[in-house]
Amino acid sequence: MFKPMPSDRLLEVETRQALGKLKPYSPGKPIWEVQQELGLDRVIKLASNENPLGASPKALQAVQRFLPELHRYPDAQAVNLRNAIAERIELVPEQLIVTNGGDELLTLISETFLEVGDEIVAPSPTFSEYEFGATLMGAVTVPVPFAEGFRFDIDAVLSAVTERTKLVCICSPNNPTGTYLPQGELRRLLDSLPKRVLVVYDAAYSHYVTAEDYSDGLEFVRSGYPVIVLQTFSKIFGLAGIRVGFGAAPQDIISSILRVKEPFNVNALAQVAAAAAITDEDHVRASRQMNTEGRAQLYEALGKLGYGWTESMSNFVLVHFGPDAVRICERLLHKGIVVRYSGMWGLTEYARVSVGTPEENRLFIAALLE
Repeated sequence: MFKPMPSDRLLEVETRQALGKLKPYSPGKPIWEVQQELGLDRVIKLASNENPLGASPKALQAVQRFLPELHRYPDAQAVNLRNAIAERIELVPEQLIVTNGGDELLTLISETFLEVGDEIVAPSPTFSEYEFGATLMGAVTVPVPFAEGFRFDIDAVLSAVTERTKLVCICSPNNPTGTYLPQGELRRLLDSLPKRVLVVYDAAYSHYVTAEDYSDGLEFVRSGYPVIVLQTFSKIFGLAGIRVGFGAAPQDIISSILRVKEPFNVNALAQVAAAAAITDEDHVRASRQMNTEGRAQLYEALGKLGYGWTESMSNFVLVHFGPDAVRICERLLHKGIVVRYSGMWGLTEYARVSVGTPEENRLFIAALLE
């Protein structure tokens, strides 16, 4: 049996100072773990904003066909996938980078552009990986509070920009609030910022938006603005388990980021699945419709129960449970309903609830009633 090395022989290798400041991402527990811990037969996970319809059927078929080729290395440049994306969003492949989910893209952006002492500006609360990448590179994150109702305050964002600002990170729709930045305000932000500042526009949830004045940011990439748009196949395409996303930006920005990218960063199954999924219009349409109807289902029930919520353009709803939020989340968990308590974002009276199938939403509502 293996025995650990005696403590007096352990090496005392110092880590980078930045590691002491990092706040590791805390993912939701998988279903099997909750079942095992609590002895539950059925668990409904409404905590990680996954697609309740599952993966794109076209993607599943593509993966099955590709399985005999697993002994081959993946395409380091993801040529077929980049071509498929470029055709779909009306860009050229040289304006795209394919990554191991959106998280890797955010890390690559930080590694490409940030030096020790630089600053990034981001509305708060928002996705934690912006701050994670900045801290890793020794940069400083400047949080900008949202306006009332978690509305974006572009004037406050612009006021936070200094000579040391390198990145402005905008998540729209925003995680965890579900609120979005109108197209006109995005244009005003881009027109007002110094050209030396890169805007990271995280549009991971863009497919779920129903507001007419929303922009997924790609129009500004086509116009040559210093902006990189993040998209993912984890949400509406249902491919969260194989991690694939992409960034779209002017070619010179993409060329710079490619210099720090690992050669085989996206596995072969993810590439073929994503190339098929992006053409699966039926799956996207059905997922969007289920989500829109599911949001309305949750709004109506939460209103009747007396709970507040923030109107969402995403596939989750930020619910105001009040001072008992922790207790409510824990009791839901013991009933087999997993939601995301929002204390990690400083929202101690809230929980983020993913939109599920009609049946999953009904069971969540029933558990609240109990």
